[in-house]
Amino acid sequence: MWCLRRCMKTFASRCSGPLKRWRHHDTRDTIFALSSGHGKCGVAVIRTSGPASQEALHLLTKLSALPPPRQVTLASIMCPKSGELLDRGLVVWFSGPRSFTGEDCCEYHVHGGPAVVGGVLQALGHLKTLRPAEPGEFTKRAFQNGKLDLTEVEGLGDLIHAETEVQRRQALRQMSGELGQLYQRWSQRLIRALAHVEAFIDFSEDDNIEEGVLFTVDEEVEKLQKELEEHLKDNRRGERLRDGVQVVLAGSTNAGKSSLLNVLSQKPTAIVSSIPGTTRDVLETPLNIGGYPIVISDTAGLRDSEDPVEREGVRRAKARVTEADILVAVIDVSNIPLILDSLLAHLHEMYINLQGDGPRSVIIVLNKMDLLSQENLSSTHKLIQQHGLPPICLLSCHTGEGVEEFLRILKQTLETIYGDPLQGAPTITQTRHRFHLTACLEALRRYGIYRHQDLVLVAEELRIAHRQLGTITGRVGAEEILDIIFSDFCIGK
Repeated sequence: MWCLRRCMKTFASRCSGPLKRWRHHDTRDTIFALSSGHGKCGVAVIRTSGPASQEALHLLTKLSALPPPRQVTLASIMCPKSGELLDRGLVVWFSGPRSFTGEDCCEYHVHGGPAVVGGVLQALGHLKTLRPAEPGEFTKRAFQNGKLDLTEVEGLGDLIHAETEVQRRQALRQMSGELGQLYQRWSQRLIRALAHVEAFIDFSEDDNIEEGVLFTVDEEVEKLQKELEEHLKDNRRGERLRDGVQVVLAGSTNAGKSSLLNVLSQKPTAIVSSIPGTTRDVLETPLNIGGYPIVISDTAGLRDSEDPVEREGVRRAKARVTEADILVAVIDVSNIPLILDSLLAHLHEMYINLQGDGPRSVIIVLNKMDLLSQENLSSTHKLIQQHGLPPICLLSCHTGEGVEEFLRILKQTLETIYGDPLQGAPTITQTRHRFHLTACLEALRRYGIYRHQDLVLVAEELRIAHRQLGTITGRVGAEEILDIIFSDFCIGK
């Protein structure tokens, strides 16, 4: 057992080097920034972090002693250079490491007028031991001091930018550390497997380590491989909820696609005209449907045309159809009896195009129902249902009738596909997560190839797999991605 412990200790020291260098890089400066939103508001929060926070608090408030940690204290806030009273506000002291950044921190809650905020920031700027914070620097220090891993950092960034209820839930779950903990458990299992392999390589002859140790590693690697494969088979649900579900309006010319887009967005986003082929390019609008973020796209009418510009629009429309998460086939209901066969052929072709790495959904919208009698609508509806087509919604963009039913069907479809982010296993939310997880899985698969050829190569593949997982959480090899991640944060966060 001593050899296994020695291998694990050696391997851990190899992996922790890059992170240790980051933790000691440029963390002794004391930084300050406005952490609340810009503009006039009732209360603004200005934050400092670093070893000079205590000195700055004393110089700005003249308090004889530090306030009790994490308790609000009323104080006069003055300019240390002129002694002028800037505001009377609240100060909150956080002693490191029990703070957001892990350092000594102080928050100044002042009135939110631009003059007050500017005066306090200027007063802090007069202190030579302080400097303005860079974008995301508070969160970067929290990472460097071990308060957050990279998945939690990204969850915090997603929470700041969340615009819908579902995005908020997903971001909160990732910020809680559940995703990072899953990857850390996998990482620890890989470390143990690697330690066993290295022990067998180094000490099998001298210490008579039995080959059964390797069989145990084989079983563990196989389990990890299956868990990774299952984790990756998520239809990119987390990424789609983060960036917006792609909903594409498709159909023939003058079916009412642009009119439907305008009705849903409640503004004249697209030009509507009786002239066929008005829409030539893809128009996108982000919407919130029942808490789910979607990006709805209006496309050119699908038809043959001699116009080279319209042909390009049709090509782009067909390309967007293949990329859709949810396809909304918009059809002029007044023409259905005349083109039923071609309609069925067209929809079946769409089904073929939509086959990909996960489930796709189609909703059929029969527009211009105000032009037909109820009897004709009913018979047409039954006729199409006999062919086993997807959900059908009858509506009129002109009168608004049926739009609420369409939104209900769309929301139901979103709930069916993407569910509640708070339920089930945590999902992948970042493209970089998927990249490194895929690389980890490939390394585990190569383990099986080299298992009976060369144990040194086997150990290297386990090391690569571990490094890929560590890169996600920031445990190893984080330098090259840190600036990209933290640059998405605003000043003061």
